[in-house]
Amino acid sequence: MLKQQLQQKLQQKLSPAQIQVIKMLEVPTLELEERIRQEIEENPALEEGAEADNSGDDFDEFGNNDDGGNNDDFDVDDYVADDDIPDYKLKTNNTSKDDKHEDIPFSAGMTFHENLIDQLGLLQLSEHQHMLAEYVIGNIDDEGYLRRTPESMVDDIVFQAGINTTDDEMLKIVDLVRQFDPAGVGATTLQECLLLQLERKTQTKETKFATKIISEYFEEFSKKHYDKITRSLGIDDEQLKKVIAEIVRLNPKPGNAWGGNVLEKSMATIVPHFILENDEGQLTVHLNNSNIPELRVNNTYNEMFQDYASNKKNQTREMKDAVMFVKQKIDAARWFIEAIKQRQQTLLTTMIAIVQFQKEFFIEGDDTYLKPMILKDIADRTGFDISTISRVSNSKYIQTEFGIFPVKYFFSESMTNDSGEEVSTREIKKILQDCIDNEDKRKPLNDDLLADVLKEKGYLIARRTVAKYREQLNIPVARLRKEI
Repeated sequence: MLKQQLQQKLQQKLSPAQIQVIKMLEVPTLELEERIRQEIEENPALEEGAEADNSGDDFDEFGNNDDGGNNDDFDVDDYVADDDIPDYKLKTNNTSKDDKHEDIPFSAGMTFHENLIDQLGLLQLSEHQHMLAEYVIGNIDDEGYLRRTPESMVDDIVFQAGINTTDDEMLKIVDLVRQFDPAGVGATTLQECLLLQLERKTQTKETKFATKIISEYFEEFSKKHYDKITRSLGIDDEQLKKVIAEIVRLNPKPGNAWGGNVLEKSMATIVPHFILENDEGQLTVHLNNSNIPELRVNNTYNEMFQDYASNKKNQTREMKDAVMFVKQKIDAARWFIEAIKQRQQTLLTTMIAIVQFQKEFFIEGDDTYLKPMILKDIADRTGFDISTISRVSNSKYIQTEFGIFPVKYFFSESMTNDSGEEVSTREIKKILQDCIDNEDKRKPLNDDLLADVLKEKGYLIARRTVAKYREQLNIPVARLRKEI
């Protein structure tokens, strides 16, 4: 028996312009500046500058040529009319035309590894030893640790550089590098790093005890089994507290103490996408686009269309091919400008909706004023798709009078308290943080006790949920929070 089935499929295809708009939403401000510069270089029809006040002439539509009309014909008016020229500006209103853009130079300074090489130059070493020391320094990571054994480095330097050496000689070079500043550099483990730093300190009673604890009771110390340490060393809690204070002052990552690469840190600086102004309770959101240039379509290309339309009698196939090329470039320029425009409008509309939703927080700056808010809440207010709101909130920041916040910070799930009111999970985390900050550090609260404390405050939360929130706050378990 012949069976027939009828299936209906719904497919949505996005145009290149729509895809470009979607990609623009995900681009941070710094990357957007670079993206604009790249587009200007690749497309000669796109240029910087404010739009001139031109009154373009009207031109007739291209007629069919002798070679037959096709779908490549287009209206010249679409490319020379003033109505299609975007009348927006990508700059903020707090800058003047007279303001000059100035590049502020800064010194990149010396990196951590350059500092080690500089110290190496102060030693009187043979060329062979100097090359070995440089190789060792090159294997030290940014935190100051040497994660490789001398034996493995001996094998690699033979194959890579053709330098023959022995394990003992490499070990001596490693010990030599460990004498460099900052103290602890070149260590293979945290335990070894702390011991190297303790060796350079003035050998007081506390320092000697600290050395003994790190060398013999490191595991017990890391797990905060203080009772076992005091019994083994024969010291009381007060003495142990002084020893712990001595250990805590040590640097577990000596490479970071140097300051790292100044250039990399400057490049990693957060640039807020939005600026919020509070004028006596009146909140105003601005886009931070001070470094984004104005864009326009190059007038030279419009003039080419004018020349082509005014010389219809002398039109050739070559002329039409040239104009079709120009058409493609102008289309790409307009799509790009429109994508930037839609990006700015979408970002601003979405952020305004978020500020209105969380108005109390932006006025007071207290996390307890944050309302439960999900992507759908803002999507319903703006009319945008949930995926669009997700792209807007991703990797975006807003500058307020209380600091700079990621846009994702204001989204949180809701929970119901004992009064039946919906509260934000961020509010619960804030209360949980306060409970841990105010606890007795000698007897820190475990997750069960924290759940009981929250229950007393009106938040019915299971122990596993408390553990999840605690981990999200990067707070260790009660045993690791214990202090003397």
